[in-house]
Amino acid sequence: MTALAAQQRSALPVRALVISAALAAVMLVAAFAGLRYGLLLLIGLGLGVTLEGLRFGFAGPWRAMILRREPAGLIAQLLAIGLAAAVSMPLIAAHAGELMGAHAPVGLAMVGGAFVFGAAMQIVLGCGSGTLVNAGSGNAAAALALPFFAIGSFAGAYHLDWWTGLGTAPLVTAADAFGPTGGLAATIVALALVAAVALGLAKPGDRRVPRRLLIAAAVIAGLAILNLVVAGQPWGVVYGLGLWAAKGATALGADISGSAFWSAPANVERLSQSLLTDVTSLTNIGLIAGAMLVASWRRGLNAPVGKLPLRAWIAAIVAGLLLGYSSRLAFGCNVGAFFSGISTGSLHGWAWFAAAFVGSILGVRLRAKLGFEGGGGK
Repeated sequence: MTALAAQQRSALPVRALVISAALAAVMLVAAFAGLRYGLLLLIGLGLGVTLEGLRFGFAGPWRAMILRREPAGLIAQLLAIGLAAAVSMPLIAAHAGELMGAHAPVGLAMVGGAFVFGAAMQIVLGCGSGTLVNAGSGNAAAALALPFFAIGSFAGAYHLDWWTGLGTAPLVTAADAFGPTGGLAATIVALALVAAVALGLAKPGDRRVPRRLLIAAAVIAGLAILNLVVAGQPWGVVYGLGLWAAKGATALGADISGSAFWSAPANVERLSQSLLTDVTSLTNIGLIAGAMLVASWRRGLNAPVGKLPLRAWIAAIVAGLLLGYSSRLAFGCNVGAFFSGISTGSLHGWAWFAAAFVGSILGVRLRAKLGFEGGGGK
């Protein structure tokens, strides 16, 4: 028996334990909170396994496009959004009273928040889902950034009413502008145009999309559609993180009733309920656990801790706060605004994409100066 085979055999008990624990958690949530919530945790696990296992991300591919004109990851993102839109938009149109889209207005704070988010996500090379996945897979900088992401999301929501008061345009969706069928067609055409531009800017030898990314795009689109059907709303990340921090703040005795956002009846109710009945929290937990499952399958539970200079650790904290705060102002991150916004026909998803991509150009330049080079991300 070779050394590699022996190592893989010795890892089997750990792998079996991790998989069993994940499935047991799903069954326990289903038993105590309800089948719907168990399914949402399972969907989150599937997303985490897919993102980590097939190395599908958002921040990294944008970086590759900016620095090296490699469009494969961005093309896969656009494909996943298009596949999700092809089912999600007709479903929402047919079940308007039951299913809701990730729709938000375009405004000054929204665009500014997206720009800041784009810059911050390149500093730690992780967006909303990427920070969760990176933390689950053992990335030390992401693990440090995650709690500050949650605090930032809570704070951004606390101040959201003031920021939106700076000015917002009327909420517009593709269906409003072109009708249900025309809105879907316009979304698909716009996605195809962006893909064509990305391919046009690419070097001739860098235009192929790896098979793993095509598979990942299809799986993520399918899971996002399942999330819409089961949760009644699109896949999101930011709200769940802010809710965790809000629960922590109230547990410590903080009075958050002065916030229009957190004193809204729906959010007051969420604060009083278990996280196991919050749809966004469940998929977030599943993302972390799914990435952890893949990481443990690959190398066991002992993940290496990256050696970074002090300025990088400080930057991770600051970037985490900025990621959380700015994504709340921007009505979402790469998942809630870009992926789910566009795939459910929201104009703000396109505005978010443009502003965040420009911000990413700045963030890519800042990353090297802060000592993060050499790290991976999603």
